[in-house]
Amino acid sequence: MSARARPVVLLLALVLALSGCSAGGSGGDQPIRVALDWTPNTNHIGLFAAQQAGYFRDAGIDVEFLPYNQTSPDTLVGSGAADFGISFQSSFTFSRAAGADITSVMAVLQHWATEIAVRADRDDIRSPRDLDGKVYAGFGEPGEVQKMQAVIRNDGGRGDIRTEVLNSAAYEALYAGQADFTEPFVNVEGIEARLRGEPLKTFRYTDYGFPDSYNVLLTGNSTWLGQNPDRARAFVQAVQRGYALAAQDPAGAARMLSEANPGAFTDTRLLDEGAAMLARDHLRDDRGRVGFQTPERWAGFSGFLYDTGTVAGPDGAPVREKPDFGTWFTNEYLAP
Repeated sequence: MSARARPVVLLLALVLALSGCSAGGSGGDQPIRVALDWTPNTNHIGLFAAQQAGYFRDAGIDVEFLPYNQTSPDTLVGSGAADFGISFQSSFTFSRAAGADITSVMAVLQHWATEIAVRADRDDIRSPRDLDGKVYAGFGEPGEVQKMQAVIRNDGGRGDIRTEVLNSAAYEALYAGQADFTEPFVNVEGIEARLRGEPLKTFRYTDYGFPDSYNVLLTGNSTWLGQNPDRARAFVQAVQRGYALAAQDPAGAARMLSEANPGAFTDTRLLDEGAAMLARDHLRDDRGRVGFQTPERWAGFSGFLYDTGTVAGPDGAPVREKPDFGTWFTNEYLAP
């Protein structure tokens, strides 16, 4: 299982024709459509906790999870094929700069849940500077190589690495010794690797002076948000309650995630340990709140991406002039 989606071109009309799971009721209103970035995993725990706990029903809304189909949620939400979606600060940065009609309405994860990972038995790799000359199993995302190079250089290395774009095959390549390092979600692939007897050694970006990130986001279609402020607020606050429940009772929320997706989780240890890790390290900000965002956090990592020259505008040309990142997100739909 991977917690990451890799966008491909598919017909959006097909997505609109599909139905997903529904929760609650909203009278004559159309369901609120939510695009997931991958098959259900612990990053989605608050969404399904909100469904199973009846928070959508209490809010008087009907919610439809669009079946995962590999199309980027940024594309689905920006085009109006979905009203909300799960995204990442990295992909959001590139999509928004290119003109996508999307706004971040909630930080699902307050900190990086991805880390640089090598096999635990690699005694020759003790810190990121030891990755010079090594092979990175990557995912083909703009800016990802520059991120790895920045962490290595911050640790005193040259940032001289080789990259093989392997997508979800990156993890198998790492286990088999065909690549030296990659970038897993520690709450998903990191735990999965240990449970299968392939433990990893990981390095947190922020330990080496790299800016923190809202690793996972809940985004909305900006036009839809403006036209439906009350429904947007009801939905976002129900999701916020779901993630607050996951922060307070990760085991209970993990059961709800499993019950909402029968057969999706064959190893309850992966689910329970991932939920516990998120509750401990990722779901709350420094003030103990769920979902809130700041312009400073946005300016750190997204500003870095602009500095790399990998961000392109609507015309496809690189842009380095940074926007007002405070216009890219809103906390107005969250409960205090």
